[in-house]
Amino acid sequence: MRPRPETGTGAAAYDAVILAGGRAERLGGADKPGALVGGLPLVERVAAAVRDARAVVVVGPPRDMPGVLFTREHPPGGGPVPALRAGLAEVTSPLVVLLAADLPFVAAGHVGALLAAVPEGGAGAVLVDDEGREQWLTGAWRTAALRAALGAYRGRSLRGLLGPLAPAPVRPPVAPGEIPPWFDCDTVDDLRAARERAVGRG
Repeated sequence: MRPRPETGTGAAAYDAVILAGGRAERLGGADKPGALVGGLPLVERVAAAVRDARAVVVVGPPRDMPGVLFTREHPPGGGPVPALRAGLAEVTSPLVVLLAADLPFVAAGHVGALLAAVPEGGAGAVLVDDEGREQWLTGAWRTAALRAALGAYRGRSLRGLLGPLAPAPVRPPVAPGEIPPWFDCDTVDDLRAARERAVGRG
């Protein structure tokens, strides 16, 4: 896949890696990335948030998403660390945005805030929810820092991999009644709530 041209916005060039290969056990093994929210599959909603990326890499089964590069972790369903390793192998930009495929309300503005927060000389920036918890599958990173960390890591925990990199925290303001960008669809109830909240938002 050819990298997309520069956007002309002055934003730093970045690629995006979307992890979409989990087993969705709490959804009964259903195709979670393909579940519709607001008339679009979850993975397509997430991809829309990184529409300015030079390249979008989805780690998961291939789908009809023109302009997106698909790859698989080894073994398939092996977890987020192997998935990140597979996705990062396709990245050529100095910055990479890492997202889960089940975040229906993450938007381009959140991605921009993460990229802007990556400190000079630092490894990256990660979204922090309103209880102060890092959302490891919503972050922006220096590609070289991630590659170096992966090369030395033998564990299975994404937190264990990314936590020691001490990313800058990003706490986006969430107005009363607003849907936070870290809202994910792990369960049937989550998916139902997302569909209800997406009414009128597109």
